[in-house]
Amino acid sequence: MFNWNFVANYRVSRRRWFYPLISVIVALSLCLSTPLPGRTLDFLPLLLQGVQAFQLSSMSPRQEVDLGKQINQELVGSEVRLYRNPEVNRYVEQVGRRLAANSDRPDLPYTFQVVQDESINAFATLGGYVYVHTGLLKTADNEAELASVLAHEIGHIGGKHVVKQMQQKALESGLLTAAGLDRSTAVQMGVQLARDLPRSRSNEFEADQRGLRTLTRTGYAQSAMVSFMQKLLKQGGSAPTFLSTHPGTSDRIKALKRAINSQPSEENYGLDKASYRANMRALVRS
Repeated sequence: MFNWNFVANYRVSRRRWFYPLISVIVALSLCLSTPLPGRTLDFLPLLLQGVQAFQLSSMSPRQEVDLGKQINQELVGSEVRLYRNPEVNRYVEQVGRRLAANSDRPDLPYTFQVVQDESINAFATLGGYVYVHTGLLKTADNEAELASVLAHEIGHIGGKHVVKQMQQKALESGLLTAAGLDRSTAVQMGVQLARDLPRSRSNEFEADQRGLRTLTRTGYAQSAMVSFMQKLLKQGGSAPTFLSTHPGTSDRIKALKRAINSQPSEENYGLDKASYRANMRALVRS
């Protein structure tokens, strides 16, 4: 007696691998037959070698965190020197996490790190990594001013500004292919953007507004964001790094004042100078 169940099972089994195979062949033929301007790209070696390419325009949160982790490893491995005092680091981490919980992207696994550097600066990269210099910690008068800076950097993460900058730079440099941006290039570009390149005015205004909302939701004094920027503008000599890489400070102050006046908050947390100095005692002594 002929086993019809065997035939049915065979047909089902064949479909399981046959149709996916056809899909791969069609996709490859389309990719290989479509001319790319200025260069050709052989997709088959990429598929066979398992080379990871990041599609910056559609990067998932998980991919962003993964790439941010690699950028952070490169930064702390060769670009920056971390400040190792556990009390100061714990304090900055606590302030940062309170803000992150009230940010536009609260589900990211944020990491806040102190950089041993006397310049007044702070920056952020993909996946929730925020860095603040010891020079900025010493310049802030209170916790609310520190929180305003961290909130601003969290605002850059909320707006995915580094991802957008990477995409623009990759396009301008001719590095972005149909497959995306390869991992090593993406990491090096992320390191450069984090440390060297100034932010655009539009990104700064957006990060300010996002940061102000985060600051307000967390209960900090709104005025601290304005007072810290005003303090930096009044400093003599060369402009602090934070201002040179974050342009348009005077206009940003005006925009922040307008935003605060339109939506004032009665919350006034974080203005105690003595408490802040107590938390910074180990840093001031060093």
